[in-house]
Amino acid sequence: MPNPTAAMLVIGDEILSGRTRDANMHHLAGHLTLHGIDLREVRVVADDQQAIIDAVRELSGRYDNVFTSGGIGPTHDDITAECIALAFGTEFGVRDDARAALERHYATTGTVINEARLRMARIPQGAELIENPVSGAPGFSLGNVHVMAGVPRIFQAMVQSIMPRLTGGTPLVSDTVRVECGEGDIAIPLGKLAESHPGLSIGSYPFQGADGHFGTNVVIRGADADEVAAAKAWLQKLVAA
Repeated sequence: MPNPTAAMLVIGDEILSGRTRDANMHHLAGHLTLHGIDLREVRVVADDQQAIIDAVRELSGRYDNVFTSGGIGPTHDDITAECIALAFGTEFGVRDDARAALERHYATTGTVINEARLRMARIPQGAELIENPVSGAPGFSLGNVHVMAGVPRIFQAMVQSIMPRLTGGTPLVSDTVRVECGEGDIAIPLGKLAESHPGLSIGSYPFQGADGHFGTNVVIRGADADEVAAAKAWLQKLVAA
């Protein structure tokens, strides 16, 4: 049985402008791999209501899980939670359980919950909260969409919170063979290797050393550790020859 699939939706003008470098995709991909969930697509959209709604509807219909990052803070441009509610056609507003989570956190810091901070307690009806041990403001899951913060430290904490709730599959095994020649020299045998192992993902990633020499890192990934090892051994034998 194939592993569950996933997509990630990164939300924020600051990502598209180049002002902020996204670090969350790398973190999420690693955890999904260990959990046996196959990340198939990553998409970036602006802080635009219709763009977010359209992307959520499309991705949630195509994949088993969708993970979003960004846009659930206290400012006017944090519109993700509202957009998720609109995408699913459900009510949206301040929830008592989300407000209580904020109150517990701010009680430890002496911070007042003002109108802006209370925006972070607005949750779609029917959603399940995702715990945020860093700053208190919860994320949430609605259907197969899991909504999390964009700040890397908070995003990582939310990933840790939600992983036990997800149905995973067989963790993927990955191994790399370094080949000291260009892709053009190994393209044909790599094609034959991929054809003989349809259950594996075999990717080639070229590099150029400081001396100008070209080489290729071949990455072999799959759910069957023995098959990965067999493909690696075949490629190493080819390289040695």
